Amino acid sequence: MRTLLTLAVALIGAAAAPAAPAQALAFSVDPAHTRVHWEVKHFGTSTQRGRFGAVDAHIVLDREQRRGELSVTIDTRVVDSGVPALDGMLRGASFLAAEQHPQAYFVASSLEFDGDRMVGARGEFTLRGISRPLQLRALHFACRDDAGREVCGGDFEAEFRRSDHGITFGLPFVGDAVRLTIQVEASRPAGLQAAAGAPHA
Repeated sequence: MRTLLTLAVALIGAAAAPAAPAQALAFSVDPAHTRVHWEVKHFGTSTQRGRFGAVDAHIVLDREQRRGELSVTIDTRVVDSGVPALDGMLRGASFLAAEQHPQAYFVASSLEFDGDRMVGARGEFTLRGISRPLQLRALHFACRDDAGREVCGGDFEAEFRRSDHGITFGLPFVGDAVRLTIQVEASRPAGLQAAAGAPHA
C-alpha cells in the first residue's frame, strides 16, 4: 500500500509542477460506496456469492491525456458469504489463506477510454502473494457535482481463475472461474480544476 501511495503522490506532484501540460488529480475513496463482490459456480448448478467487507481504493485521473491509476486493496480476513461456517473455510489455508496473506491487491496503471468514456482498467491482481494480469471492464463510469465536491465512480467486473493463485480445493465441483464485481466511488474538492473533457458514462 505504501508503494501505491508513493506512486500517487509522485503523479500529483508531477501534475502540480508548472511545466506539466496535464493535471493528475487524486480522489479520496468513499468507503460507504466501495464494495467488492465475488461469485463462483457451485457443483455446476447454483452460483455461490459473497463480498469482502473491508475495501480501500485510490484513483488518480489525468483527464486531458485520458490516463490514470486505479488501485484496490481487499482485506481477505473480512469475507461474508452469508454462511459463517463457509466464511471460516474461505479464510483458511485451502482458499484465501487470510492469516498468511491478509490483503489482496488490484493495481492498474492503464485506464482505457473510448473517446470520453472510460471502458476499463488493465493491471495486476495479487492474491495469496501470487500476481497475475487482470482486466476490469467498466459497466458504468460517471462523474457528478455534489455540494462542492466532484464525485466519480463506477461499476466494474472481471474474471480470474482461482487455480492461477494456488486455490485448487474443491475443483472441479466448485468452479475455477471467479467473477468479481467492484463498485467504487471517490471524490475531490470541486475547487481543484481539472483539464477539460471529463470522462463520463
